[in-house]
Amino acid sequence: MLDGRVIESSRLLGPRGAVLVFLGTQCPVSNQYVPKLNELCAAAEAQGVRLFGINSNASETVGQVRAQAQEHGLRFPMLKDPGGAAAERWKVTRTNEALLVDARGVLRYRGAIDDELRPGVRKGSEVHPFLEEAIRAVVAGRAVATPTTEVFGCPIEWPQPAAAGTRPRIRPAHAAILAARRERDEAVAVGPVTYHRDVAAILADRCQPCHRPRQVAPFSLRDYPEARRWAAAIAEAVEDYRMPPWHADPRYGRFANDRSLTARQRATLLAWVEQGCPEGDPVDEPSPRPFPDSWSIGTPDAIYEMPEPFEVPAHGTVPIQRFRIASGLSEDRWIQAAEMQAGDRSVVHHRFVFIEPHRDNPGALARTGPVLVAYVPGDAPSIYPPGIAKRIPAGSDLLFEVHYTPTGRRRVDRSRVGLIYAREPVHHEAVFRGVSDRSLVIPPGAADYPSRASYTFPRPVHLLSLFPHMHMRGKDFRIIAAFPDGRRETLLSVPAYDYAWQSVYRLAEPMALPAGTRIECLAHFDNSAANLVNPDPTATVRWGDNTTDEMMIGYLEYYEDSPRLKSQPPIAE
Repeated sequence: MLDGRVIESSRLLGPRGAVLVFLGTQCPVSNQYVPKLNELCAAAEAQGVRLFGINSNASETVGQVRAQAQEHGLRFPMLKDPGGAAAERWKVTRTNEALLVDARGVLRYRGAIDDELRPGVRKGSEVHPFLEEAIRAVVAGRAVATPTTEVFGCPIEWPQPAAAGTRPRIRPAHAAILAARRERDEAVAVGPVTYHRDVAAILADRCQPCHRPRQVAPFSLRDYPEARRWAAAIAEAVEDYRMPPWHADPRYGRFANDRSLTARQRATLLAWVEQGCPEGDPVDEPSPRPFPDSWSIGTPDAIYEMPEPFEVPAHGTVPIQRFRIASGLSEDRWIQAAEMQAGDRSVVHHRFVFIEPHRDNPGALARTGPVLVAYVPGDAPSIYPPGIAKRIPAGSDLLFEVHYTPTGRRRVDRSRVGLIYAREPVHHEAVFRGVSDRSLVIPPGAADYPSRASYTFPRPVHLLSLFPHMHMRGKDFRIIAAFPDGRRETLLSVPAYDYAWQSVYRLAEPMALPAGTRIECLAHFDNSAANLVNPDPTATVRWGDNTTDEMMIGYLEYYEDSPRLKSQPPIAE
């Protein structure tokens, strides 16, 4: 127990049995399931089955477990498993694994609480309550229909790293991404690896933009103890190309904000874990990467904030939220840089700001205007080269669109956007155009439904970024340039679209496209039962704003080569 008492497993049994659920204080999957476990605890106790949580992670202390219980309002007892003896005895390798034993102490079920969460997947409906069904069967004296299920959670942290080939594994979320990147990443041989000399710089470059305090990631990776704590999880995510999140096929395009690991970075991280996470000499570590305390674009000239805080529930699915804000601008403003900030990054997954005509009714939330700025975790703010800027017309409104993800306890968010005005003459206006198929009609059960849309540039342009957008049935997305001379080039391929990880793909260099270039967008949708996030595979799906509807849009950001705008005077300081 958390009071220092030793409890034998036989003393945990209720009149009809007991449930043991392995949890972690920092595991985001564990914390998201706490509200469900609180409800399940009460229902199980009423049937004579006691529920306990067990923490087997080597570096997590009794004090941390107590803090978790208080912060998340745990209604069931938590037990600390020093050295992971209970996890080893029961052969548990992952948090969120539940064990159900009957009144005689016989193991009747081992596996997941339910199937709502998987790597990169959060089911919106038709969740299968495996543990709840197993409890009902045991109480009724019946055999459990599904006695074992696959578990999704964080790897248990052992006192020593797991040996090669013995780490717990789960099925990769995106097989198409896996195949494309393994084709690129030939075997890279690395010798002895240490944290300070080899690993710290990779984590700073690729992981710490999200994995640091008060950012969107659920835990930090700033130093050796933190990296060592999460070594098994790092190895698993790196092996399966799940982290850092980047969904572009590496065979097409070059992007300035590419978050993926190089083949050598990937091999180095995996070798470090396989070699037992050696620390090395601290003098070998490069200087820490500096991160801004507040705005990365500098002090904004203007800040617009949601009019009221929004309360995010502890669990469940939150519909897209929109908030309208009057800009109050009496004249056009040219925007050189724009950055979104969340009031609570832990629950704000991605968000957009649209430029809309003014409406006296703040409840008018339909969006019709262009995107001012988009944000996804780990991405950089929108910063335009000198001479290029985005225009907010006088009197416009700004419409915030926010996608919230519950984390296991109630949170409050009040997002805002900061703007930097252009201080040099503006010669080209950045344009954000959507290429869409609004005639979309996806039949029930269709597993690979195609959708096409195109746009032809009437004048020469320079392309700046690409942004594919679909909803929960989106499967893949490709953007192709068909040039006037007959050449065709794939600009972007997203072989496994993920609604939860949308990205703006910013080109490494602006790409010149001559007049007459046709941009072709080809997408496929999976409306079958095999799509784990499909809200209803029996529905005919059409275009709509709700996540249960669908969209097919290939956003293009570009500027026209001519005519050049009249020079804009710098703003008054």
